[in-house]
Amino acid sequence: MERIEHRACFGGWQDVYRHDSVVLGCAMNFAVYLPPQAEQERLPVLYWLSGLTCTEQNFIAKAGAQRYAAEHGVIVVAPDTSPRGAGVADDPAYDLGQGAGFYLNATEQPWAAHYRMHDYVVDELPALVEAALPANSVRGISGHSMGGHGALTIALRNPGRYRSVSAFAPIVAPARVPWGERAFTAYLGPDRADWARYDTTELLQTASERLPLLVDQGGADEFLGTQLRPELLREACAKANHPLTLRLHPGYDHSYYFVASFIGEHIAWHAKALKG
Repeated sequence: MERIEHRACFGGWQDVYRHDSVVLGCAMNFAVYLPPQAEQERLPVLYWLSGLTCTEQNFIAKAGAQRYAAEHGVIVVAPDTSPRGAGVADDPAYDLGQGAGFYLNATEQPWAAHYRMHDYVVDELPALVEAALPANSVRGISGHSMGGHGALTIALRNPGRYRSVSAFAPIVAPARVPWGERAFTAYLGPDRADWARYDTTELLQTASERLPLLVDQGGADEFLGTQLRPELLREACAKANHPLTLRLHPGYDHSYYFVASFIGEHIAWHAKALKG
């Protein structure tokens, strides 16, 4: 892999790497924050998944996470949100195609050739990070919006692989909201039974691991009642007796101002699980 950005930050380094992904069949960028402790030891990794239209840049520029990662000695890895390139299928809309991978493995054409973000995040990227960087194999995962959906579903689908999981304003029931219905129809086809494999509220009903969920949601989020619907997550966790901390914050919207306000608490929560 090639390092294409390298900037000093809170005693550590904010880097961006590019590599050729075998799983996705294209070149991919991912951001890595290495805290100062990484010069002395191998550290746990928190994987951050961003939302619709984002790249690896949004989180590292807007969330202010580096300060807290340095404080707690946690590496933070933020991949791009989808495969990209001239040969990768796309759509003019913002909520489908490049920038909108939904962290699943597509089965429908023309998406199936490249859109395998689940396998990229779960397998290929951690293998690369743990082989090339001072990272150990202890992992947490978090994300925002579409990325919150990705964090929750990936943790639920892969028991034992993550020590912690959290989300900001996640799409918790994509099979029942417009963003998810559009993406799942395109990527997975019309059979809703296939959609359940990437729907947090469905996965909770058969989860074999009781990994506690930390979810923050802005009360003034413009997508709250139409796309996010956190009450469905609360209902699903109650039905499955799954541990959930769901916090509603009055006045906060869907933006990175919201993420930046609470990212320190999330990193501290992950660090306790990752280093405990």
